[in-house]
This record gives sequence, structure tokens and C-alpha cells, in this order.
Amino acid sequence: MLATFEKAAFLAGKAILDIYRAGPNTRYKADRSPVTEADEEAERIILAELARDCPDIPVIAEESVAAGRVPSIEGRSFILVDPLDGTKEFINRHEDFTVNIALIEEDRPVLGVVYAPALHVAYLGGHGSAMKLIVGDDLTISSREQISARPVETPPICVASRSHSSVETETFLKQSGASDIRCIGSSLKFCLLAEGAADLYPRFGRTMEWDTAAGDAVLRAAGGSTMDLNGEPLRYGKTGEPGVVDFANPDFIAWGKRQKPC
Repeated sequence: MLATFEKAAFLAGKAILDIYRAGPNTRYKADRSPVTEADEEAERIILAELARDCPDIPVIAEESVAAGRVPSIEGRSFILVDPLDGTKEFINRHEDFTVNIALIEEDRPVLGVVYAPALHVAYLGGHGSAMKLIVGDDLTISSREQISARPVETPPICVASRSHSSVETETFLKQSGASDIRCIGSSLKFCLLAEGAADLYPRFGRTMEWDTAAGDAVLRAAGGSTMDLNGEPLRYGKTGEPGVVDFANPDFIAWGKRQKPC
């Protein structure tokens, strides 16, 4: 299945790059979040690949959900897809946007692929092993390197969102005593922790499960963790909870390798 995810992400990433280089057209969804034809084309490609190779597994994909197409996942494993994470980065001509595909089993992300086509890098995680891939324009892979989260250092190196900061995030970063704060878009923040380039990623403010699942899967496979503010591992497949939008995440903190849980 991870090979299917990898192929689907690469094909979607190639289509995204074509649109990125030509210049995308942008419109806004009902929640005022931006969407481009790259989001829609990438999702179409991914769903076609998954339908062929994983026809019995329901898929929760960002643009399909926005259009009201939400299959039942009750009591089932399912796939989460963000066809273009970091759409604001994409629109503003930054290169740190990603394609994200993850398998969820029993509320946990157990397989994930994060592909950053403009940066020629991909991250894969599952079954306790995480990899970093260098990917060419022709989708050939020149390098596959096993990666691991490092023990959290004091003071930590932190990563934070470029486009979605908050007072709570700024306060947390200040209190952490961070030696360095690196701002980057999309799910690549999880991947920097997974490859041992950073220690801590706090996120205060709403994200959706498809934003985080693939990066979280890579991080967990690399020995890191993603916890809610109660110290519990971030859960997936959250639907029907009173007063909470389906598939919305709570505030969370992602860590490199810790000696003991939060």
C-alpha cells in the first residue's frame, strides 16, 4: 500500500508542478480557504490510483469533503488525502507545499507519504521505519535514506507555520526557550522533526486531519510523537463530536524523540 501511496503522490506532484510553473488560478471555498486547479487535479489523480489499488478502503479527501462527498468510516480503516497542503505557499510562489496521503487504523496514522515536488524530496513512514527520498523531475529516485527523530534537545530547535501563527503559538515558543525557530509551510514541519533537523512543532489553531496525518505517520515511524494538550496521542477519524467540526484537530504539539511521554 505504501508503494501505491508513493506512486499516487508522485503523479499528483508532477501535475501540481506543471500548474505551479504555468501560474495557478485561485478561488475561495465557503470557509474562505483558497483552492486552485492544482488541488483539484491532484486529488483526481490520487483518487483514481487509490480506487484501482485500494478499492475497498474509504477515502476522506479534502476537496471531496468540501463538495459534500464523505464516505462512512465507522469501524473501518480509511485513507486521508490532502492533495495540496500549503496552498497559500503554492499561491505565493514558495516551494514548501506538499502532497499528503495516509492510512488510518484504529484512530492512528500507520502509513504516510509526504511529497514536496518543488523541493524534489519525499518522506515515507510506516511499520516503525521512516525514509527520505530524493526525487528527480522525471520521478526517478536517486536516494532512499532511512531517517530517525533525534532526542529532544534543550534548548530545542522549533518549527512553526509561516502562514498560520497565533498568540498561543508565540507564547509557547517563547516559553520553550527555543534556540532557533524555523518557519516553514505545510506538513514538512513534521518531516523536519522526523529527520532529526528540529525538536518541536507546536500548533495552536484549527487544522484538519488531512493536514497532519501523513506527516504525523512519518514522524511516529521515525520515533517521534504528536500529542494533544492533554498529553494523549493525536487521534484520527473524529466525527460526530458535539460542537466540533468533523475531522478537525485540537491544538497539538509534535515532538522529536522523548525519553518519556507527555
